[in-house]
Amino acid sequence: MIDSSNWQTFVESLKTALKAEPLGMQAQKAMAPLPDVSQRFDRESAKKARQSAVMILLYQEKGKVRFPLIVRPQYPGVHSGQIALPGGKFEDDDNDLVFTALRETQEEVGVAMNEVEVIGQLSELYVPPSNFNILPVIGLMSNTPQFILEKKEVEELVIADINVLNDESKRKQKQMTFYSGLHVDVPYFDIEEKVVWGATAMILSEFATIINNINSKK
Repeated sequence: MIDSSNWQTFVESLKTALKAEPLGMQAQKAMAPLPDVSQRFDRESAKKARQSAVMILLYQEKGKVRFPLIVRPQYPGVHSGQIALPGGKFEDDDNDLVFTALRETQEEVGVAMNEVEVIGQLSELYVPPSNFNILPVIGLMSNTPQFILEKKEVEELVIADINVLNDESKRKQKQMTFYSGLHVDVPYFDIEEKVVWGATAMILSEFATIINNINSKK
């Protein structure tokens, strides 16, 4: 269990873990939609894809360690209405993908870039439907953020307790029918009664594995 009482110890352990070889496909596949996930791990396609980055932004609030998720608005696109981490595509003016994650987090949820300490990153993940390759970045805040939502990009904010990621009762599965008519078995995290699936769930699966490894060494 991770909470404010062991925040500093957790942060130091997390920094160390993020310096190690990324867990990658093995950890991501635990929450990958079935049956066929091979495209997501096609590195040649990932290299040619549009580049993007997302932020797992950790902070303390009321004794808990939390991070924000966003609900995308409804729009004509493959990720309409989905739950996501703050983030977006790389722009020509961005220094690198870490900068992209910081900039997009500031734009979408109002957290100033200079208030975030970046401590590492997870494995990249390719998303075939939108042809994006995603770099997940891990950031910390020393204070509880005052979120200001960009209404054109964020319909709702969902605040998650970090411990939900390794709560087996919150890992579920359902069948979904995609626009192509394909029926797919989809594992998901039930976070605040929201269905967190797809690329976001796969990214959080790797993060959950790192947290579980840290907890097992206590």
